[in-house]
Amino acid sequence: MSANAISSATTTILFDHDGTLIDSETVHFRLWKEILANYDVQLSESFFNDVMAGIPVYQNARDIVKHFSIDEEAEVIAQAKHDKVEAFLHQQPFPLMPYAKETIKACFDAGYRVGIVTGGSKLSVEKTLQGYDLSSYVSTVVAVEDVKVSKPDPESYELAMQQLGVKPEECIAIEDTHHGLQSAVQAKIKCVVIPTPQTAKHDFSRASARYDSLQKWIDNEMSSH
Repeated sequence: MSANAISSATTTILFDHDGTLIDSETVHFRLWKEILANYDVQLSESFFNDVMAGIPVYQNARDIVKHFSIDEEAEVIAQAKHDKVEAFLHQQPFPLMPYAKETIKACFDAGYRVGIVTGGSKLSVEKTLQGYDLSSYVSTVVAVEDVKVSKPDPESYELAMQQLGVKPEECIAIEDTHHGLQSAVQAKIKCVVIPTPQTAKHDFSRASARYDSLQKWIDNEMSSH
């Protein structure tokens, strides 16, 4: 399933952040393992991939407390995770996914407006934009702090379209998780999925196209427009 998603109506490309532009899931897994070790819980990679990858922190915390029967408030665990991520980001931005900078620049150079729509924090996006000199290419950022309900709810994408003054048919979303895909599709936006090893088994049946990498997607799209 690697059809073209960009059409003559497309003006705007909205990228997810974690797992799509930045290689953050391996860091998130390590930080969650450190937190849960304090509760004598060993977090498996399979549980992280199947239940946690691509999901906002507070929902992760609720799922963890319930699944592992941890005697702690979900808010406390979520705050511990936020603190660890903030400490990490004060040292460095998350590493970029392969070809992420080139992809954003190619979209911008082709005349598309670029936005970032994430279930993660604004701090994380700011660190990416500053650390890799990407700020000048990105017209809007919608992060978890900007919405009442994050992905898979469509609010994040709806807000991004509102900020940019565009309609769903003008937009393409680039996502790596089922929840992200769901968010975009519920906002009536066509969605290209580029799964990671963590999300390869997710249900992507509603995607407009699927690629193995950003480079394969952008090379295909730009060569046909």
